[in-house]
Amino acid sequence: MPSAQTTPLPTRRLGRTDMAITRVGFGAWAIGGPDWIAGWGTQDNAQSVAAIRHAVDRGINWIDTAAVYGLGHSEEIVRQALAEIPAGERPYVFTKCGMVWDEANRMAPPRRVGAAASLRREVEASLTRLGVEVIDLYQMHWPAEDLPVEDYWQTLLDLKAEGKVRAVGLSNHDVVQLEAAEALGHVDTLQPPFSAIRRDVALAELPWCQNHGTGVIVYSPMQSGLLTGRFTEERAKALPDNDWRSRNPNYQGEALVRNLKLADALKPIAETHATSVAAVAVAWTLAFPAVTGAIVGARSPAQVDGWADAASLELTQGDIAAIAAAILATGAGSGPASPTAT
Repeated sequence: MPSAQTTPLPTRRLGRTDMAITRVGFGAWAIGGPDWIAGWGTQDNAQSVAAIRHAVDRGINWIDTAAVYGLGHSEEIVRQALAEIPAGERPYVFTKCGMVWDEANRMAPPRRVGAAASLRREVEASLTRLGVEVIDLYQMHWPAEDLPVEDYWQTLLDLKAEGKVRAVGLSNHDVVQLEAAEALGHVDTLQPPFSAIRRDVALAELPWCQNHGTGVIVYSPMQSGLLTGRFTEERAKALPDNDWRSRNPNYQGEALVRNLKLADALKPIAETHATSVAAVAVAWTLAFPAVTGAIVGARSPAQVDGWADAASLELTQGDIAAIAAAILATGAGSGPASPTAT
């Protein structure tokens, strides 16, 4: 079984850290399960564990989760999956902080908190739930509502200096916030949303990271299922109320029609490479030089197989041009249509 140090898949150094990661990582948002405001509906825990183990078996050497996913449940599932893997063969574990929930009202929106005492409680709780001694990458999930970035970034830098975490990063932060944090201490990583539909970070945040030696791990590269080639209007209408996508504009009306037309346009490229539309969608994000890796979710081993090819798939310039043309023709999403447009 591959380890975080040895994998048969291509790897890239994560920013200036000493970690070399595979081009795709296992995203653990969906395995947090239902009964919280951003849940994905009912999820079988055994399938979640099996999906993680299968991803590791295929060479994926990192997992990205967050304390808030399932209100702690995702981290607990990650621990279960890691328990049967020898310590020297385990993947890197990345998690996030700064989202504080109300146990008495699981459907209430979590608060974005940056206070040092809160973040210190959170890191200890995550270490316990994950069953690890050190978190490989600790990220501030969203900009805090109570403090400026300089305050909570200093706390993360302190946790790194104390050895609680190996690297620190920011998720869902913009260039202004990145600049403010970098002035205090290096931002090891950024985790932004990025897909062929949601492309806006290619304008400023990706170039900033490339210029500052900051690793980038993008999330939702398949736009939460829309770019898998298997999503349909019927499926969108059938999404249950406890699936957050049922309330998202990308899954409704004309936006949904445009998004599905873009997914259809990826099918000939997938056929050329004898792979899936999902793998092509993920590989498109990896074609941007600033992007180190892409976080891809799975709720079963079969779903892992649906995108695992992206870990080694390299699109041609012709592929990139065809996708750019499809983006412009469909009018899907916003932002630069190709790496050359940045």
